[in-house]
Amino acid sequence: MIFKQLKVGPMQNFSYIIADENTKEAAVVDAGWEIDKMVKIADDEKLKIKKIILTHSHYDHVQKADELASKTNAEVCFHELDFDEIKPVIKNNSTKIIKLKNNDEIKIGNIKIKIIHIPGHTPGAICLLVENKLLTGDTLFVNAIGRTDLAGGDSVKLFESLQKLKKLNDDIQVYPGHDYGEIQFSTIGNEKKNNPYFKCESKEQFLNLLGLF
Repeated sequence: MIFKQLKVGPMQNFSYIIADENTKEAAVVDAGWEIDKMVKIADDEKLKIKKIILTHSHYDHVQKADELASKTNAEVCFHELDFDEIKPVIKNNSTKIIKLKNNDEIKIGNIKIKIIHIPGHTPGAICLLVENKLLTGDTLFVNAIGRTDLAGGDSVKLFESLQKLKKLNDDIQVYPGHDYGEIQFSTIGNEKKNNPYFKCESKEQFLNLLGLF
């Protein structure tokens, strides 16, 4: 598997390229900024971008999806609960949109990407599990979590989503949607030990840490 973490734009965003080394099929995860950088990498490595996967609906993750789809003829994939927010961004009527649900599977060549629905940051926020790597969007950062005070945010649902992620193996690598930590990626085990929000055992404890209880 080819896996690239790219720091893009003025808001410390990460975008990702996932590709099958054999078939050269590729996916871009979150297309908010600097899509020419992604297209160049794909061209240089003879990759064919087949899918654009959006972890959630916020503009810094989706605003260039339409342009990238037009350049590559890639399908745009995101959770059905964020459809109303993302659909207006996709202005090209010929672009194919794939509405995702929890436990759906996306294939990139012979690589399987599992969709984990983790609402809280937005109603349709998702994580992507590919081999031992978990792309967490703006739900789980290195030693932090995403905001719940934006439109569609829900602190209780975010707590419940984090409990779902805690069940994953400790050695799963965590790749977030922003470069907000001291390191660019972590593991589920490290977050259990060091992330104060991830360590919360109850909703009350979590909401108190957020200043909401």
